[in-house]
Amino acid sequence: MDKAKELELKKIATEIRKSIIIQTAEAGSGHPGGSLSGVEILTYLYFVEMNIDPKNPKDPKRDRFVLSKGHASPLLYAVLAEKGFISKEELKGFRQIYSSLQGHPDMKKVPGVEMSTGSLGQGLSVANGMALAAKLDKKDYRVYVLLGDGEIQEGQIWEAAMTAAHYKLDNLTAFLDHNGLQIDGKITEVMSPEPVDEKFRAFGWHVIKIDGHDFNQIEKAVNEAKTIKGKPTIIIAETVKGKGVSFMENEVGWHGTAPNKEQAQKALEELQKQYEALEVQG
Repeated sequence: MDKAKELELKKIATEIRKSIIIQTAEAGSGHPGGSLSGVEILTYLYFVEMNIDPKNPKDPKRDRFVLSKGHASPLLYAVLAEKGFISKEELKGFRQIYSSLQGHPDMKKVPGVEMSTGSLGQGLSVANGMALAAKLDKKDYRVYVLLGDGEIQEGQIWEAAMTAAHYKLDNLTAFLDHNGLQIDGKITEVMSPEPVDEKFRAFGWHVIKIDGHDFNQIEKAVNEAKTIKGKPTIIIAETVKGKGVSFMENEVGWHGTAPNKEQAQKALEELQKQYEALEVQG
């Protein structure tokens, strides 16, 4: 990836982080920590990789994305707004009564949302169905899904992992947002799923491990996944919960706690400084 493109993506990612803070602060609720950790992954998918069109969100040829960790809806909404599926003004209605932007995404109300998610563990099964449908219909669209590392404690994830390998869903790429924290603490202390890479290999998946905040590594991994035939790919992305906001980083308390007015202001000022530093580089 050339430096200009990487810089552009970093700017977009910073704007998305601002939107996550604004949404959760306005609502007084939500999940900022795990939304901030997945920003680079979705930024790359939506602004580089996926074949999608905000003007035609139901295009049958489109690539599909499933947010299996549905509580990270502020991330998905921020990306959809930045891409033009919804307006940025709508983000201020996050989790408000009469708003379409519910705490978990609703495919019937929000353009660009492929699946209503929120019950953890179900997204990979749905993504399997989309990928299998593409195979049966002889379509060449690809399916992407974002999993949480606490989420993979769910048994359904492993049933879905077995199914994806059985049907040789090489048009399916899963990302694991591996930030190491869930609502009750460290994933290794709550119910350790480690070693995740060895488990997915044993289930018949192609496994790639990357820094989930490095656009070059994300690009390389996505391109590698497209070359794999006969098996699905999981990209285990090492990430930082609360990434981009210093007082939120690696703090489990920010999993499901919204910033108050003062905290939001501090976070936005910090992110604005990051954006201005990127502007200087450009």
